[in-house]
Amino acid sequence: MKIYEVGGAVRDRLLDRPVSDRDWVVVGGSPEEMLALGYRQVGRDFPVFLHPETHEEYALARLERKQGQGYRGFAFDTSPHVTLEEDLARRDVTINAMARDDGGRIIDPYGGQKDLAAGVLRHITPAFAEDPLRVLRVARFAARFGFSIAPETLTLMQQLARGGELLTLSPERVWRELERALMEAHPARFLQVLRDCGALAPLLPEIDRQFGQPRCPGDQPTGDAGEHLLGSLMLAAKADLGLQVCFVLLALIPSDCASGMEQAIRQAEELCHRLRAPVTLTETALALVREQIAVRGACTLEVEELVALLERLDGFRRADRFEDVLCACAVDARAPVLGDYAPAVRLRLALAACRSAKPDAEALASKDGARIKAALHAARVAAMAHAEAG
Repeated sequence: MKIYEVGGAVRDRLLDRPVSDRDWVVVGGSPEEMLALGYRQVGRDFPVFLHPETHEEYALARLERKQGQGYRGFAFDTSPHVTLEEDLARRDVTINAMARDDGGRIIDPYGGQKDLAAGVLRHITPAFAEDPLRVLRVARFAARFGFSIAPETLTLMQQLARGGELLTLSPERVWRELERALMEAHPARFLQVLRDCGALAPLLPEIDRQFGQPRCPGDQPTGDAGEHLLGSLMLAAKADLGLQVCFVLLALIPSDCASGMEQAIRQAEELCHRLRAPVTLTETALALVREQIAVRGACTLEVEELVALLERLDGFRRADRFEDVLCACAVDARAPVLGDYAPAVRLRLALAACRSAKPDAEALASKDGARIKAALHAARVAAMAHAEAG
């Protein structure tokens, strides 16, 4: 029985990147031997074992055979006769198909080091086209590393997109890949790769429709809505604004300017529902879509309108969401320095001023919800007016 470190850990060491998770493959072993050594078996589809001390995953070397639709439609052979090279061949791309033995020697039967140096994502065998999830994985690796995709691999991805198997992916699985991609260094590459291979339309139709469509009249800057979105994601990643802002940017642009805000909200709702996005992200996205026009015009609002906007954004209780909305609007407007975006500056100052508001004590004592809300609003308006007058 021989044990090898495989996959992302080997790749990331060669790239001098931090190694967070390590995976291991066991060649020539059996479930009985692993259990006898104190490993704990987990996994439904094939035997995976947790190390008794490190709790890292050790999988028996295996072969795969397609026998049904989707990324779960595989049968596995984990006999002790499966070789390391056979196990590595079933992986998605060459840079993930390298192994490292206990002496530190790299086993690279499919040219992963060469593709790593060239910055290319390349499939290993035609069996790549049997798993629709690999389309998303390759797009995500492009978002992580900024690598190009080998033409022959892109052809197989296009074949997968045309074959309809992308629709067998569960919403949770699509969301997991999108979530991880939006946190990578080049999130726009994820959407661009999906579009290049024809996968964006079936997976994220609201986003796909943006390309070739002008931004709404009055929006600054103008231009193609889809290309603008890609640029916004690039800016958000460069500023390290995180998942929240990158995700809500996907929901920001209406699919049809003529249909107005109702369609913009409906589009955002459909996108969030399709992806089964977390509630916090959905709420932030919808808040942004509903209030984007008011936020952009914050510098022209009267004091009472400004306070009402702060209350609708729930800035007093949910400061993080409030900041995410402001950052997304600044990115969308291509503010040269995000912190100097004038509408956001005024809204932040307004929020700070309103925090000093002291509502009428008699109203607070009344325990009447509507009366307390009105008194609090009035006190905030007064505090805001005083701050701006000073």
